[in-house]
Amino acid sequence: MIATENKASIKGGEFLIKETSADQVFIPEEFTEEQQMIAATCREFLEREIWPRLNEIDSAKSPELISSLMDKAGELGLLGTGVPEEYGGFGMSFNTSMLVAETTGAGHSFSVALSAHTGIGTLPIVYYGNDEQKAKYLPKLATGEWKAAYCLTEPDSGSDANSGKTKAKLSEDGKHYILNGQKMWITNGGFADVYIVFAKIEEGGQTDKNLSAFIVERSHEGITMNEPEHKMGIKGSDTRQIFFNDCKVPVENLLSERGNGFKIAVNILNIGRIKLGAATVGGSKEVINNAVRYANERKQFNTPIAQFGAIKHKLAEMAIKVYTSETASYRAGQNIDDMIEDLKEQGMNDAQAKLKALEQFAIECAIMKVHGSEALDYVVDEGVQVYGGMGYSADAPMDRAYRDARINRIFEGTNEINRMLVVDMILKRAMKGELDLMGPAMAVGKEIMSIPDFSSDEEEGLFIAEKKVLRNLKKSVLMVAGAAVQKFMTKLSEEQEILMSLADMVIEIYAAESVLLRVEKLIGVKGEAAVSLQKEMALVYLHEAVEKINNAGRAAITSFAEGDELRVMLMGLKRFTKIEPMNLKNARRRIAEAMLAENKYIF
Repeated sequence: MIATENKASIKGGEFLIKETSADQVFIPEEFTEEQQMIAATCREFLEREIWPRLNEIDSAKSPELISSLMDKAGELGLLGTGVPEEYGGFGMSFNTSMLVAETTGAGHSFSVALSAHTGIGTLPIVYYGNDEQKAKYLPKLATGEWKAAYCLTEPDSGSDANSGKTKAKLSEDGKHYILNGQKMWITNGGFADVYIVFAKIEEGGQTDKNLSAFIVERSHEGITMNEPEHKMGIKGSDTRQIFFNDCKVPVENLLSERGNGFKIAVNILNIGRIKLGAATVGGSKEVINNAVRYANERKQFNTPIAQFGAIKHKLAEMAIKVYTSETASYRAGQNIDDMIEDLKEQGMNDAQAKLKALEQFAIECAIMKVHGSEALDYVVDEGVQVYGGMGYSADAPMDRAYRDARINRIFEGTNEINRMLVVDMILKRAMKGELDLMGPAMAVGKEIMSIPDFSSDEEEGLFIAEKKVLRNLKKSVLMVAGAAVQKFMTKLSEEQEILMSLADMVIEIYAAESVLLRVEKLIGVKGEAAVSLQKEMALVYLHEAVEKINNAGRAAITSFAEGDELRVMLMGLKRFTKIEPMNLKNARRRIAEAMLAENKYIF
């Protein structure tokens, strides 16, 4: 196992202003034998129970099939990954639960049901439930005896979750909250036994400003639901509208404190975001496996299409994006784990430590949700293209993969919302003094007005030039963000196009740095020759990131700067987005040929 040191010194969002060393990051090669066995169990479950029945799952007319598959997953312990051991779960580390999410992420509709139960359905009770609530619900949720669902979204309340209209009013005898309202897009709605429901408490003619959360049992009177929704993809996921009509919920089923529901929703969605990022990695790898196999089998002009440069380009790009997304996901996941342990050592209880750590790395959670879901979308789209006409046939695997992937850019907050959150959280932390952005931003402002430093690098070591590129990329986003803040001040939140461009810059920096650090760490252990392909993947990704950051920076700058300011900033951007060229075509060919030789994704 590769040693990893000093990870806990890193704070969320700090990657923008501090240089991270390779020994500070966790990489997937560090997973223990036990963790790899857990992943193998998950994969075997998919191979045995899910993949042979994908058509049956998608065409099921009732939720019994998916519910029975959840029962089987429960027998293997897959539903108790995040539940503490004292309540019948496994109490796995955060990164181990990420590994489970990745492996099961190739399960199409089943993976959606599984993640909804183990994540947003169960974790609110794990983190916010009192002792009595945990003792009552968690053991049954951990085994799958009871299934869980999460009821937040309403017809007029999607991204603006706190605007929900569902109401809860205390009964005259003070023993129940009476729930009235409508929820929609509820995964597992048709077979769940426990619902986490968000509503605003109404008292004395006044309605609370913020949501509260309730644990509602299916057995409570006043719950009705529509038939399952007909959807573009994930057709086997039981998704419904649920209605609460004078539904009586015991007062002891209020989760956490009154008015704390929005905070619960936000924190639980942080977890959902980064785990969705991990799940998309698993889905992507399986699509690449199918695409590689088909490319080797399919012949045109008496030649396997795998031999054509255009196909090699596609396969290599698919692999590079997924390898990078995987890398960044587990980097963030381990940072969360390390902070959890730090906080527990300081005396914080387990649930509080987990919530605080997840809140600290909320920026990275949003980044990975966007990066992973868009990498998957690229992979399935090119997967269809590799299959050609057969890719459009429902008899080939790309049809389902393509349709099922699309929801991930909407789940857990749309990618547009998550992009804006990335920038919003960074700026808010800067204003609170939690991230020192102003100092570095001012230094960059002075630098772009000075004569460029043309001195050659005197440092020695691996990736010296590439690390300088990364430092400059960080300067580019500090320059653009600093100027935008000065220009718009508090009204920057209204400039969504600029926020989206800034987010794209930040996302690419985090991803490119992550993959470079992973390869650097691998080289330190295995030697450069053993990981030459991984090195090429990191370098190709960095080159592409430089181009994307330049484009995003230019789009942002030209949105608000004029005259001399425009010219100076564009010159600064050009200076900060330089990289020595390399033969990207040959690198991609070598990456693709290695997979084609093994007939699968090998990284």
